[in-house]
Amino acid sequence: MMKIPFSPPDIGEDEINEVVDTLRSGWITTGPKTKRFENQLAAFCMSDRAVCFDSCTAALEMTLRLLGVKKGDEVIVPAYTYTATASAVCHVGAKPVMIDCAPHSIQMDYEKLPYLINTHTKAVIPVDLGGVPCDYDKVYEAVNSKRSQFIPSGTLQELFGRVVVLADGAHSLGARRNYLKTGALADFTAFSFHAVKNLTTGEGGAVTWKKHSELNSDEIYRQFMLLSLHGQTKDALTKTQLGGWEYDIVGPYFKCNMTDIMASIGLAQLKRFPDMLRRRRKLIEYYNRELSGLSVSVLQHYSEKEHFASSGHLYLVKLLWQDEEYRNNVIRKLAANGVATNVHYKPLPMMTAYRRMGYDIKDFPNAYEMYKNEITLPLYSRLTDEEAQYVMECFKKAIKD
Repeated sequence: MMKIPFSPPDIGEDEINEVVDTLRSGWITTGPKTKRFENQLAAFCMSDRAVCFDSCTAALEMTLRLLGVKKGDEVIVPAYTYTATASAVCHVGAKPVMIDCAPHSIQMDYEKLPYLINTHTKAVIPVDLGGVPCDYDKVYEAVNSKRSQFIPSGTLQELFGRVVVLADGAHSLGARRNYLKTGALADFTAFSFHAVKNLTTGEGGAVTWKKHSELNSDEIYRQFMLLSLHGQTKDALTKTQLGGWEYDIVGPYFKCNMTDIMASIGLAQLKRFPDMLRRRRKLIEYYNRELSGLSVSVLQHYSEKEHFASSGHLYLVKLLWQDEEYRNNVIRKLAANGVATNVHYKPLPMMTAYRRMGYDIKDFPNAYEMYKNEITLPLYSRLTDEEAQYVMECFKKAIKD
């Protein structure tokens, strides 16, 4: 019996050597390698700039703070996502307004989006679940249709003059839509480099933003630096310059910076990333062939007609006409054969924290229908052809028995 983990990190000698180089350099916190990683990440994403943090959650929260989102404001988030999407909204004191999935889709119901926008709405957070980029044309169409209702608070909100689109791209680094990569599709995009992500720094995250004629990127970057390092006007690297010890604190802000140790892993990963993405695509194509004709539906990762290609982060399978009990039994059968799986996602209104806030899964029927028979199969760049074949054999047997 093989042992197939769900999503181990793809770490090789390049990453190890880069980390060793950092440890030997004497500089291990935020410094030159973090700056290099930010610059290379921005170039890869075709975005204006990038800022690194210690998590995607921090990237989301700091962007909301940069935008001046606060208590009394509302931010629209999908009901079908991981808690970080909504918890970042709660952290700044705003109210997460949940939107259901479209029928038979993991993506938000774009047709309902305009009806949830009101004078309190400051941002919408689409989620590129599984690595498939959302239809940002439809998101922008919705927020632009409600420009007349937008009441800005602060300079940045006035600059946009509408609800800001902040993408949760935790799954989608390397994906593209309409010839643009994620990171250059939304106004701002937050990425995750957690251990299970396609590109990892162990933990970590980043935010990118696309060019805007009136947006001062240097000032945006400076504000992010202040927010992520206690409001301190000089980072540790700058303070080490001769006579450069003195600094100011301009606000009692936060501590969520990325270290050079983390960034060094990211630098090595970014060099290998195109090959890692190609491996994922090959595995997806194999899974698709193997499952063709069975009573399942799978997440569509590529569409020439709709001009998108995913990052291939997750392989989501729906067990058609089945329920939670059946799905959970399939998970147990796979586990008995050494195959680890997951579920993406249990909708937020089903979680205790959000039920206590008054959310009810009955109000999000499409999200529940997506969840109740969904199972996520192992998909990662280190998965061998033999292991992928074993996953398929075990899965087909589990749904047949």
